[in-house]
This record gives sequence, C-alpha cells and structure tokens, in this order.
Amino acid sequence: MATKSSSEIIRDGLWDNNPALVQVLGLCPLLAVTSTVVNAIGLGVATLMVLMGSNLAVSLIRNFVSESVRLPAFVMIIASFVTCAELLMQAFTYELYQILGIFIPLIVTNCSILGRADAFASRNPPVPALLDGAMMGTGFLAVLVVLGGMRELIGQGSLFVDMDLLLGPAAADWVVRPFEDYPDMLFMILPPGAFIGLGVLIALKNGIDNHLKERRKASEPAPVAAGSKRVRVTGNVS
Repeated sequence: MATKSSSEIIRDGLWDNNPALVQVLGLCPLLAVTSTVVNAIGLGVATLMVLMGSNLAVSLIRNFVSESVRLPAFVMIIASFVTCAELLMQAFTYELYQILGIFIPLIVTNCSILGRADAFASRNPPVPALLDGAMMGTGFLAVLVVLGGMRELIGQGSLFVDMDLLLGPAAADWVVRPFEDYPDMLFMILPPGAFIGLGVLIALKNGIDNHLKERRKASEPAPVAAGSKRVRVTGNVS
C-alpha cells in the first residue's frame, strides 16, 4: 500500500474523510456529551490522545502480530491508552471526568479509533500513522467543539461555561453571554438537538464540497470533441 503524502493525510483527517462528518463514526459520545464546549473539549482531547498513541503503537508492532490475533491486539492497545487518559483526567480534571462519566471508558469502543488502527496504522510506517491519528483526532475534536458551542449558545445563551473544570481557576471568567435574559431552549441541550445540530454541520460540509466541485468544473477547459472534421476543398481536382 502506497503511503499517502502528509498533505493528503492532513486533508483527509480535517475535511475529506472527517470521522464525524464523513465516516459518521463515534456518534454516541458525539451526541451525548456536546451540550457544552468544555465537555466537548474534554472528550475530544482524550480521543485525540488515544488515537495518536494507538496509531503509533499499532504501526510499531504491525510486522510482529499475526492475522489471527491482530484485532484483539489492537483492542488491547487502545484499551491501554484509554486507561492512561482516564487516569490522567482523574488526576488533573476530576470534576470534568465525573461529568463525562462512562463516555471516557467507552472510547475503547469508538469505531473511528479501531478503524484507523486497522485501515491505516497497520499498513503504514510510524510517522504517517502518528500524523493520521493526530489529524483524525483533531478533525473529530473540531466537530465536537463546534457542535458543543452551537448547542450551548442556542440552548443556554452562553459560551465557555465551566471552563475552569478543564483549565483551572484562571478560566472561570471566560464565560461569554451575548444575550441578556435569554430563555433557555432545552431542546438543543437534549439529544434531539444534538442530532439536528450534527445534521446541519453535515449538510453545510456537503454544500461547501458541492460548491467547490462546481467551481472546479467551471474553471476546467471545455473538452475537445473527438472524431474527424470535414475539410472543404475548392477548385479543380485532377
């Protein structure tokens, strides 16, 4: 399998093959914890760490694991990194860890992580595998943050509430409330609001892709019609 260039890996992770908007993977945590920006960042950073670590480890052992135990070995590697992320959150962001609850251990079952380990990391050298994990994780984190910001702003009329749970007391004053006397919209905070928000983001991405495709088509030169052309001959032919 030919290794992709760095630009292709970056573009795939952030846009062309985004795990949330294109592959539509990891929807359980995506829809469950994105009620606020801080929740989205907490889960997104944990997923990014696990993706990078598991991709690198899988790439390093790819030539030493037989086909019969390949997937169980990958799951064990992913579970190990999830345990590390869980222990780090318990040590440094315990209150946020309690809020996220079961969704941190459930990173083990995130199909995007096992999918990247099997589809890319097990077939490529360590550096491209690490870059792929970083870009896929960043793409997933970006969707989490945008969706969390959308739901928090529409649902509660605020942004960056409880950021001190992740960044410490210095971030306690980061709260932005652009509207006064905003009536909370409970619908956006609940799971149905997450489905609608994700659908809007997917539709927006598809619309941008279609627009760019139409622009590329318009800028391409018109194709030359194939076939022979008639030549008109005038004068006497002897």
